[in-house]
Amino acid sequence: MAKSLVIVESPAKAKTIEGYLGKEFKVASSMGHIRDLPKGGDAIDIENGYEPTYEISPDKKEIISKLKKLAEDAETVYLASDEDREGEAISWHLKEALDLNDKKTRRIVFTEITKKAILNAIQKPRGIDIDLVNAQQARRVLDRLVGYELSPILWKKIKTGLSAGRVQSVAVRLVVEREREISEFTVSSTYKVNGYFDLGKGKILVAELPERFKTEKEAIEILDSCKNAKFTIQDLQTRPAKRSPAPPFTTSTLQQEASRKLGFSVTQTMVVAQKLYEAGKISYMRTDSVNLSEEALANAQNQIAKAYGSEFAQRRVYKTKNSSAQEAHEAIRPTDFAVQDPGMDSGAKRLYELIWKRAIASQMADAELEKTTAVIGISTNKKTLQAQGEVIKFEGFLKVYIESVDDDDDEQEGSKVLPPLKVGQELTFQNLTGKQIYSRTPPRYTEASLVKKLEELGIGRPSTYAPTISTVQKRGYVVKENREGVERAYQVLTLVNNKIESKTETEIAGADKNKLFHTNTAMVVNDFLVDNFPDITDFSFTSEIEKEFDEIAEGKLEWRRMIDNFYKPFRKTITKTEKIERSSVC
Repeated sequence: MAKSLVIVESPAKAKTIEGYLGKEFKVASSMGHIRDLPKGGDAIDIENGYEPTYEISPDKKEIISKLKKLAEDAETVYLASDEDREGEAISWHLKEALDLNDKKTRRIVFTEITKKAILNAIQKPRGIDIDLVNAQQARRVLDRLVGYELSPILWKKIKTGLSAGRVQSVAVRLVVEREREISEFTVSSTYKVNGYFDLGKGKILVAELPERFKTEKEAIEILDSCKNAKFTIQDLQTRPAKRSPAPPFTTSTLQQEASRKLGFSVTQTMVVAQKLYEAGKISYMRTDSVNLSEEALANAQNQIAKAYGSEFAQRRVYKTKNSSAQEAHEAIRPTDFAVQDPGMDSGAKRLYELIWKRAIASQMADAELEKTTAVIGISTNKKTLQAQGEVIKFEGFLKVYIESVDDDDDEQEGSKVLPPLKVGQELTFQNLTGKQIYSRTPPRYTEASLVKKLEELGIGRPSTYAPTISTVQKRGYVVKENREGVERAYQVLTLVNNKIESKTETEIAGADKNKLFHTNTAMVVNDFLVDNFPDITDFSFTSEIEKEFDEIAEGKLEWRRMIDNFYKPFRKTITKTEKIERSSVC
């Protein structure tokens, strides 16, 4: 019979860990949370210090019975839920629900599911960190109070069945306000002038005039001034440059890059990452730290030297820019850099490869480049054209990984390699074009770019991004879809054979793929909340609340006082808003 019982959240994790421990250990799963606040308004005793009442979920009663029996038979019970606030709360709820004896109960944590990590955790048990539990409890209680008091107001004033949440309301506000920015945006156009020169053997040199022109007339004047011109290499500027790798993934950056490179939704990324973690392939995937452990750093250096050569290795220690990040945690990384294939399904393989490449690249040498700018003089006026290119002299981390950019970031033209050129060289002119370019509206959010914005604003934490994005869609406030663009005409002016030709071409403008759009309901609800509950939708206020949760987790703030400071003015606003006539809202 097993002397020790280890309780984890998931069966997959239990199976992996049981393989690392001997026969004296029994590993069982709680299947996630086993207790929660019951539905209804009586879950929180506001008059008694916001005391929450928890109940065992109906579908967990059988699991609790089994765990109780296993705990009674065990000499020691190890609570091994995840190393974050949610995980700490799960352990605390297990201790309470199973009525575990303090003397035989231990809390263990680990950031990866490997034999070494598990055995090390068993050797270093601790008690339950009640500050972390209280931080999770404060978030749960506050969000319940907001949801249960705001929703009835929305039913009375707007439409039955609506619901509101603290962080979700801010996410919806971002989507609504971006749509308003787009609708209010005035599209303008300028003319971009490019020169094309024949270098022989099928090679064409493309150079650009550094300035833009507001009108067709100005563009025609520039082209006209270049008739009968000679184009000569006036200057060649070559300078060395370096490019450094991005840090290893946090939860947010993994969600963003998996969206861009793999087309994964935020929720899909977290589901697949959870599988990889539970199978012992990656470190814990809910983190806001860019740190790597000393062991991981050494492991990465060995793998880089072995696979690419020691000149490609460069040990790097990253510091997060996020002041609230928990630096004791690690970034997301493979548990063993020597493993390049997790041996799982296609989605897991693709995400693992992304994590592996990003983490390995973060410990590699800078890429060394040579950037060249060719300045082309025009004999008939003082303006110059410029052609830019770069040559990679040493690949460094680029041998493994190149970070993506959002589709809507400034256009990233591919790096061009300039052919051999020399100062004084006269170029064979082919043509000069003036193309009408339209200004771009602010981009609609993708799931990943919305997460990025929430993180920038300090709203939410690694465990909340995916649920927030999922919730606003489930509640019918935001839809993710593709929308077709509209055909738009633009002018192209071409100077060829000393004649200026003009033609009209068309392009599709405003097409969106997998973007977030607000619904009509979202706009009405958002405007109502902004007008009547400004704090709930205020970005800085919501960020301050997150910081207070962090202070509770650090033992610096008493959670009931924090709730009280929020709830009393919030309750006054509820009472005031209840008196508003329905007709004044719609």
